[in-house]
Amino acid sequence: MTESYPTLAAMDYQPRTRIVFGAGRIVELGTLAAELGARRALVVSDPGVVAAGHTQHGIESLRAAGIGAELFQDVHENPTTDDVEKGLVFAQCVAPDLIVAIGGGSSMDCAKGINFLHTNGGAMQDYWGRNKARRALLPMIGVPTTSGTGSEAQSYALISDAATHVKMACGDPKAAFRVALLDPELTLTQPARVTALTGIDAISHALETYVTTAATPVSRAMSREAWTLLWENFTRVLVEPTRLYPRGRMQLGACFAGLAIENSMLGAAHALANPLTARYGIVHGQAIALMLPHVLRFNARDVWHLYGELVRLVVPDHRADDSTTEGGAAEFLAKTISGWTTYSGLADRLSTLNIPRNELDSLAADAAQQWTANFNPRRVGKDELLGLYEAAY
Repeated sequence: MTESYPTLAAMDYQPRTRIVFGAGRIVELGTLAAELGARRALVVSDPGVVAAGHTQHGIESLRAAGIGAELFQDVHENPTTDDVEKGLVFAQCVAPDLIVAIGGGSSMDCAKGINFLHTNGGAMQDYWGRNKARRALLPMIGVPTTSGTGSEAQSYALISDAATHVKMACGDPKAAFRVALLDPELTLTQPARVTALTGIDAISHALETYVTTAATPVSRAMSREAWTLLWENFTRVLVEPTRLYPRGRMQLGACFAGLAIENSMLGAAHALANPLTARYGIVHGQAIALMLPHVLRFNARDVWHLYGELVRLVVPDHRADDSTTEGGAAEFLAKTISGWTTYSGLADRLSTLNIPRNELDSLAADAAQQWTANFNPRRVGKDELLGLYEAAY
C-alpha cells in the first residue's frame, strides 16, 4: 500500500535585509550608510518621531560619517499617493544615493513609495502588485521606532490611493531594505496606545503567517519565534513601558513577523481590516484587534492543529488539540486577543466605532478584493467575510 502525502509548498527563500539589533545602535547609522557607499541621504520620517528626537540622532550619525542628509517629514499615518508624490518632488531636489526611513510603518512605506517613483518613474498605481519595477531602486536603510508592522523586513509598500482610498500593496524584491537597524531605545517614547496598537498588529502577523496557504517551513520558523517573543512581552511593555528588555523583545518579534510575511503573506484579518481603515479611518491596529478573534474561530475548522502548535509553545500543558470546545486552540487564542484588546482600552465591537450596519455588505465586497484574502487557510468570499463583520458587530 502506498502512503499518500500532502502536496509540498513551493519555496524561494532569499534573505535580502541585514538585521542590526541592539540598544543605542542608532549611532551606527552613518557607518552602515557609508558601507553602502552613500554620500547623500534622503531621510524620511514623520513629525511625531522628529519631535521625539530620534530623527535628529539619525541625521547626526549620517553627517558625522560625512554623509549629507536632508529630511522629508510630510508623512501621515497610512501614507497616501499624495504623501509619496510630495516626497518625490523633495527627492528630485536632493538627488540622494541612499534613502533612510526612521519611524513606524508609515515612514518606511512612504520611503519605499518615493524610491519606486524616483528610480522608475510613473505613478504609485503602476506598482500595485508584485515585480512592477523595471530598474534598480536606491539602497535603503529602515530604522523602526515602533514594534508593529515589520515593514523593515518586507519588500512591500502599503500606499493608499488618495482619490479612492484603496490601500495598494506595492511589492518588489528590489524594494527591500538593505539594512534594518533595530534600536529598542527608539521605542521607549511610544505612547501606551501606540504600543498596544502596534503590538497587536505584530501579534496578528505571527498568527496569520503561520497558517496561510503560502506558509513554508522557513516562514513558520519565523512565525513561531515572533509569536513566542510577542506573547511573553506584550503585557510587559504596557505595564513597564520604560523597561528596555521587553521593548527589545517586542521589536525583534515584530521584525521576525515581518520576515514571515515576506515569505508567507497574510490572511482574512488583514483583508477585513483594510476597508475599515480606508473608509472610516479606523487605525489599522484597532481594526485588526477587533477582527482577528473572529477570523481565528472561523479558521479553526481547517487549521486547528496549527493553532494548537502555537498555543503549546507558550502554554505547554494546554489541551489545545480540540477545536470544538472552549479549550480548543483557536478559542484560546481568540480569547487571549480579546483580553489584550480590552486591557489596552481598544474597542472590541464594530458598533462602538459607529460603523453603520447597513454598510457591512459593501465592506465585505471590498474585503473580498483584498489580496491577502487569497491566502487565508479557509476559503473566504464576500459571504464569508460579511459573516465575520456581522460576528464582530
